[in-house]
Amino acid sequence: MNRFQESLSRHGLALHRGSLHTLQINVGRKCNQTCRHCHVDAAPWRTEMMDATTARHIADWIQAHHPAVVDITGGAPELSEHFRFLVEAARASGCHVIDRNNLTIIETEAFGWLPEFLAANDVEVIASLPCYLEANVNAQRGDGVFEKSIRALRKLNAVGYGTRLPLNLVYNPLGPKLPPPQAELEADYKAELRTRFGIEFTGLFTITNQPIARFAEDLRARGEWDAYLELLANAFNPATVDGLMCRTTLSVGWRGELYDCDFNQMLGMQLNAERGTRNAERSGAPPLHLWDVIPADLAEREIQTGNHCLACTAGAGSSCGGALAGSSQA
Repeated sequence: MNRFQESLSRHGLALHRGSLHTLQINVGRKCNQTCRHCHVDAAPWRTEMMDATTARHIADWIQAHHPAVVDITGGAPELSEHFRFLVEAARASGCHVIDRNNLTIIETEAFGWLPEFLAANDVEVIASLPCYLEANVNAQRGDGVFEKSIRALRKLNAVGYGTRLPLNLVYNPLGPKLPPPQAELEADYKAELRTRFGIEFTGLFTITNQPIARFAEDLRARGEWDAYLELLANAFNPATVDGLMCRTTLSVGWRGELYDCDFNQMLGMQLNAERGTRNAERSGAPPLHLWDVIPADLAEREIQTGNHCLACTAGAGSSCGGALAGSSQA
C-alpha cells in the first residue's frame, strides 16, 4: 500500500516533474563515517564508486545542457577520484556547484586541500552537523565527530565560508521524530556556534530522517517502524508538494543511471524509457542513463513514489534544501 499516493489523492494532488533545475550526482557509497541515520548506507568499506568513463559522460552532458545547479553527493563525494574533475567541469559550464560535505573529511590527512579548492571554485558547501551539542552529534555520527566538525568549520570560515561564500548546515533529528521549526533552530545554532566557537554559517537546513536503509533497519530493530510511518502520514502537509525537490531535481547514480531523487536511488527506483510508470521495476522498459535523455524529455513525467515520500511532506516538509513550507498539517 502506497500511503503517500493515498495522501496525494485525498487532497486532489498529483506529482509530476517540472523543468530541470538541479542535477544531483551521487559519485559513490564510500564514506569515512558510518552514521546511524544515513539513507545511503555509506561506510568506509563500500566499494560502489563512479568510474572515469561515467564521469566523462556526465561532464559532457553538463557541458551540453548547462543545468543551473550541479549538486555532488555520496558517501563522502570527495573520496571519488573524479570529484575535482566534476567540480571543474561544472564550473566551466557556468553551473552553480554544491558539495555535500560531512566536515570530518576535511580533517583527514589526505583532504586538507579541500577548503582552498572549494573556495577557489566558488562551490557552495552543505555540511552535516545534526546538532550544536557534542553528545547528540557523537551519538548519531560517532565518537569524536563533533570536535572534528568544529575544527573543519573553522577552516572553512578561514577561507571565506559563512561570510563571502555560502556554508549551509544540515540538521537531522536524533531518532524517529520530526525536526523542530527551521528558523528557530537556525537562530539557536547561530547563537551557540558563534558564542562557543566563533563559527559563522549562512543557513540551516532541517531534514527529516528517511525510513530507508540504515535508519529503517534501526526503526525495525527497535519496534518503531509502524509508529514512525504513522507519524509521517498523520503529519502530511499538502502545502509542501509544489516544492518537492523531485519536481526539479534529477538524481544520477554512480553508474550514470537516473532516479527522481536520491532517496529513490537508494531504493533502486530507476527511471526507464516508459513515461508515467510509477512502478518502473515492473514495466519491463529499458532503464535510462543520463546520456539517454535531454532535459525536455523529463518534463511532465510521473514521479515514482513510495511510503518513504511521506518524510518529505510531513510537517514543514523536507528536501535537500531544508524545510519547504509552514508546519500546518492536513
